[in-house]
Amino acid sequence: MPPVPAARESAVLVPVPDAERVVGRHRARLDRAAVEGVPAHVTVLYPFVAPPQITAATIEVLAAVVGSVSSFDCEFPRTAWFGEEVLWLTPVPDGPFRALTRAVMAAFPGYLPYGGAIADVVPHLTVGDRPAGGPAELRAAEADVLGMLPVRTRISRAWLMTGTREPGSWQAVAELPLASS
Repeated sequence: MPPVPAARESAVLVPVPDAERVVGRHRARLDRAAVEGVPAHVTVLYPFVAPPQITAATIEVLAAVVGSVSSFDCEFPRTAWFGEEVLWLTPVPDGPFRALTRAVMAAFPGYLPYGGAIADVVPHLTVGDRPAGGPAELRAAEADVLGMLPVRTRISRAWLMTGTREPGSWQAVAELPLASS
């Protein structure tokens, strides 16, 4: 019997390439999403529309919604934790990320952040998520990352990405500019 192909998923996220120099090598070891091909980012909405249902109209609506939020300067000055399982960078300000999530949810009401599992979505850039070595690996990564903060960047776009749980499978299928400010 042939193996069952991995299910394709999609996500709307804000790539943060300026963070790669700080978190890239840690994410490669400690964050499954990095192995799957997802860059350093802040999630806007995951899961999103199933890839077979993504149409030109879906992308057009999504682009208009993302374009309703103005581009902005952002910095990631510190680390934070979700319990002892997830190490992340805190974006300042986080309001524009929250505005993006609210706007995309309003345009696509059938899709809830993290499938509705989390009531208050906290914008964050994951460094590590439940690594095999546990919290000790995350604490070591945090000690290294702290010396390279803050990361300063300009947020000017979001991406629609699709992929599976397979290594390197996630790809950007649409770049979605924020409004010029």
